Amino acid sequence: MKNMKDTPPLKPVTPDRSYLRKFIEKFKSSQNGKDKKIFIERQALLFLIGLSVLIAFLLHDFKSETSFLGSLILVMLLVVFFYRDLLRYKPAYIKKKKMKALLGILTIFTLVIARVFDHVFSVFSKGLGIEGLGLHTLGIPFALGPALVVLLFDFHTAITFSLVLSFMAGIWVKIPLIPIYVFIGSLIGAFALLRCKKRTDIINAGIYIAIANTVSSISILLIMRDVSFSKIYFSSVFSVINGLTVSAMCFLCLPAIERFFHVTTPLSFIELLDIDHPLMKQLSVEAPGTYHHSMIVGCLAEAAAEVVGVNPLLAKVASYYHDIGKIRMPEYFVENQTGCVSKHEKLNPHLSSMIIISHVKDGVELAEEYNLPEIIKDVIQQHHGTALVTYFYQKALKEMETPPSEQDYRYPGPKPQTKLAALVMLADAVEAASRTLDDPTPARISGLVDKIVKNIFIDGQLDECEITLKDLSEIKKKFEYILTGIFHRRISYPEPLKEKTL
Repeated sequence: MKNMKDTPPLKPVTPDRSYLRKFIEKFKSSQNGKDKKIFIERQALLFLIGLSVLIAFLLHDFKSETSFLGSLILVMLLVVFFYRDLLRYKPAYIKKKKMKALLGILTIFTLVIARVFDHVFSVFSKGLGIEGLGLHTLGIPFALGPALVVLLFDFHTAITFSLVLSFMAGIWVKIPLIPIYVFIGSLIGAFALLRCKKRTDIINAGIYIAIANTVSSISILLIMRDVSFSKIYFSSVFSVINGLTVSAMCFLCLPAIERFFHVTTPLSFIELLDIDHPLMKQLSVEAPGTYHHSMIVGCLAEAAAEVVGVNPLLAKVASYYHDIGKIRMPEYFVENQTGCVSKHEKLNPHLSSMIIISHVKDGVELAEEYNLPEIIKDVIQQHHGTALVTYFYQKALKEMETPPSEQDYRYPGPKPQTKLAALVMLADAVEAASRTLDDPTPARISGLVDKIVKNIFIDGQLDECEITLKDLSEIKKKFEYILTGIFHRRISYPEPLKEKTL
């Protein structure tokens, strides 16, 4: 029997505290004036100038005597405003060239469609004898751009896009109140598609736009004191055509944009929630424990998503697919083990940790094979960050004479880059830990959630995303509420009394 003195001391698990050093260095650099902010980067400036020239060309009426230079200057100011707004509130879109290019293309595309419909409706107006009234401009589907932006990007970007587009419409049409008309229609379209979950929501959005356009067009006629039955009739007809055209164009354009730019809309996420998806079917059959775990993680992430500014639908879908890599070797994960003897009993700790860690790489490969959206792949890759496989690391410390390298027992990363990835990481860890509770009372659940979130934070896994302490507090409250509901107590029903036999 070995003497206690001969036993090597266990090496403690040291948390990654690099976030403190990074914070101090950033503070010092800002204090020394090294952190200089550039209003517009040179590369972005060239892009904005080129975009402004194209937009000004589309807006300018070369038959009139208006100045092209004046239009260009106004357009440049609007484009710079849009760029700065995105840089302040949605910097991720500026960093990704694909998303930045898509916004520019959507702006150009909306104006090209507007030009086409303007020509069609002007010819149509000549036949009706209402050419000089300018009513045909009410039928131009300017709201198409904001409708596509809210589906492909987010609501904030759609609102800013609507504002900029309405001013551009004013530069082009030169009717005093047309920017208000365009902005109202675009705003209603963005609101109607904010929670788009079915294809019929796009049709409903077109109807709402048509109603809003009709009301605002009649209101404009009343303001201008230019009311007659024929004008009200034709303005209403063009307003309704406008709304229905937006719906039709959305149906036509969305699949092409999704395929060409590899962008996923809420409608595509709804399709991924289908349990008949090949990956979901495979997961439920080959790794039922992981499948059930993913469903609970989805509930936790969805409940906490909205309070921290994450799309609940996206959080749920990402949670469903975050552990699909376990399909490759399901029996090596505890939630899928049915026997008393673990597969890891005959393996050394390092090999066991490599098998556990490999499910991230396998998950990314399966996501690429089944063409899952890029954002889902990112969550699969980041949902463990650079966390330590603690169980096998501690096992290695006990079994090996020389302490192993902690780095060999950590996931490769990267750490969560977005709130979404951080949320799935927290939900995954909390759900897994909650299974170890013997007596899951509300107090114990609360203590467990607090401990898990605190450990992840101290380990520095949340350093590279924009999640705040307030967000973490709200997330913990939601997790506690959902887990308390899952582990609620049930009363024990008494056995039925047996009838006495005579």
